[in-house]
Amino acid sequence: MLLQGKTVVVSGVGAGLGRRVAETVVRDGGNAVLGARTEANLAKAAAGIDPEGSRTAYRATDITDEGQCEALAALAVERFGGIDAVVHVAAWDSSFGGLQDADFATWQAVLDVNLFGTLRMTRACLPSLKERGGSVVFIGTQSAIAAPSQVRQAAYAASKGALTSAMYSLAHELGPHRIRVNTVLPGWMWGPPVQAYVRFAADGEGVQEAEVLARLTERMALPELATDGDVAEAAAFLASDRARAITGQSLLVNAGELMR
Repeated sequence: MLLQGKTVVVSGVGAGLGRRVAETVVRDGGNAVLGARTEANLAKAAAGIDPEGSRTAYRATDITDEGQCEALAALAVERFGGIDAVVHVAAWDSSFGGLQDADFATWQAVLDVNLFGTLRMTRACLPSLKERGGSVVFIGTQSAIAAPSQVRQAAYAASKGALTSAMYSLAHELGPHRIRVNTVLPGWMWGPPVQAYVRFAADGEGVQEAEVLARLTERMALPELATDGDVAEAAAFLASDRARAITGQSLLVNAGELMR
């Protein structure tokens, strides 16, 4: 029970990684405070994770809006008495392309969500985190340090790379308050987005989905993709007191595709 009695704010709770993180928090004894833009998705996730409603709370939250970030943090304090950790899953990851075809207005919007939105949500949680110490966990991406050849997501990679760089400064700034700041870097992660990519690629090439999946997994040291559940487990560990001496670190969860 890594998170017994802890309250964890989770942004970006939908059908994929955000829900897996919230499920892991509740499974490991914690309270999960869920945020995302669509309230219906939050209600569905909360009902599935915690049918009695005693260990979850949720509020529709757009992390580009500072007031909504503050309202989600306030809900955690009101409902459960404080905040012990925040795990940032909310992200704009659907902007594709590189520099030559870049729409910089879209790039700015991606940065406003992935970098500044994450920092807004972090700052909203700071007053409570300072009272008891705790953990901030960013969800980054392996593509910020090694871009995949199959998909170009330069804006997404750049925004997550900037967030990882911000982590180092925040770890020093918040360390005196016993607040740790770390990043999980997923690679190809088996969950709704990658499942959709495999289906799309298979349809486009006229091949079986298994063939597309095999091309991805052949680069892994372990013969399978990490799942969104694996990434959620890593985030829960970093949110817990078992990682009490870990800060300013990036953890690759990628089945060994990239090692460093």
